[in-house]
Amino acid sequence: MGPDQFCLVLLRRMGDYQPDLVADAVRELEFTRSRMREVNAQWQRMVRSRAVGGPGRAYRAALGEPHGCTQRAIGDLTAEAQWWTLPLWPQLRFEILTGPDGRVWQEWLVRADPTTTPPAETVADLRPWDFVIADVAAAFPTLRHTEGSAPGRWASVITENGVEHRVDFTWGLLQNVTRLD
Repeated sequence: MGPDQFCLVLLRRMGDYQPDLVADAVRELEFTRSRMREVNAQWQRMVRSRAVGGPGRAYRAALGEPHGCTQRAIGDLTAEAQWWTLPLWPQLRFEILTGPDGRVWQEWLVRADPTTTPPAETVADLRPWDFVIADVAAAFPTLRHTEGSAPGRWASVITENGVEHRVDFTWGLLQNVTRLD
């Protein structure tokens, strides 16, 4: 597995929200939907394999050595942040946070350089795949997080002019904005 194939793992879960964007991305990577299913099955075996050593090591097995690494304080604990660049999202990086015991606490796409964040003054400016969770949180102070529907998914609610909008993310990348009535 490598970065192109790992993108297929991320795309698999995004397909529930953005099937057209996923189909375009799979073609851009020169793969097929059946190859995406095969790679996802391979990834699931790697994550669960004792030989690989768990999810934290599975990322290195799939993506190689991280492109960067740093320590990050989270409350009273220190996490290790590791990240890789991926071909589909060059302005982002895939980041994992691991705890002192090596367990993965967080895995998501984050913006590599905050100065590249697209402008977002209203909810209407939020376009799928253009924003990560931190971008939306910075643009909309009313954002509150709710429970996601599956692993790798997050949901948030933004209130704008008294109207609530549900904002769905997969692997930290914006997928969908829905007005709540």
